[in-house]
Amino acid sequence: MSNLAFTLIIFSAVMHAIWNMLVKRSRHKTVFIWWMFVIASILFTASLPLFPEEFHLPGSHTLLMIAIGSVSFVLYHLLNGRAYHTGDLSVIYPLSQTSMVWVPIWGMAILGERLSLRGITGILLVILGTFSVQMQRLSLVELARPFRDLKSTSVRAALAAGFIYSIGSIAEKTGVRHYPPLYFTYFLTLTMLLLMTLNLSRTKYRSAIAEEWRVNWRPILCSGPVVMASFLTFRYGLNLARVGYAVPVRQVSIMVGVLIGILFLQESYGRTRLLSATIIVAGAVLIRFG
Repeated sequence: MSNLAFTLIIFSAVMHAIWNMLVKRSRHKTVFIWWMFVIASILFTASLPLFPEEFHLPGSHTLLMIAIGSVSFVLYHLLNGRAYHTGDLSVIYPLSQTSMVWVPIWGMAILGERLSLRGITGILLVILGTFSVQMQRLSLVELARPFRDLKSTSVRAALAAGFIYSIGSIAEKTGVRHYPPLYFTYFLTLTMLLLMTLNLSRTKYRSAIAEEWRVNWRPILCSGPVVMASFLTFRYGLNLARVGYAVPVRQVSIMVGVLIGILFLQESYGRTRLLSATIIVAGAVLIRFG
């Protein structure tokens, strides 16, 4: 992975961790994410004339990739929300990140990517760190805990979320191969906003939309530029790197999230999570030189 691709994806990971922290501190998380995409879309649209990249309408293949990506990522958020509704964070979070298992497989099978032994080792370290970050203690029993109850609705929803996210990642990689990442990200953002708006048009969300803005308008305004920066830098990095490497490297956001949780939110199990974050960083370094 080149220095530029690695830097772009690491920056995207930091931005990803920041907007996730803002979502975590919101009242109505689904509504907050919708507002975040509203602000990002407005900012994106206003900024387009400032970019030197020539605009041209996407072709049918690009439109298909945008549709697959946006549907996949919206479903990922919905399935994650359903899983968290009844499941524990320490079980659901690592299962929803199992996209890292699927993405390298799709990359090799569909896109013809080849991964080095060093890169594969790095991916395995990132997966290990991701699964151990929510453990209360380091043990094989704790590591296997998320998979114990495969009959659980929340467990199945989390596994489905990880699988669907991997499909969206492959669609993104295919899309930015044949269309500028800037405009691919723009149309992806607008399509995701449209799908979220359809979901929020239901009666139960109507009062929550105004309430979330009234209570959290400052974090909402901050989150728009952050999510825009996260989306753009990741897709430019994705265009320069193998998707099987890019998705695991972005898990460095977990390290940033752990530090935010320990330093600012006074979350527990700091030593275990710091060790897990260190394993993720070690994996990312191996991928960088893989």
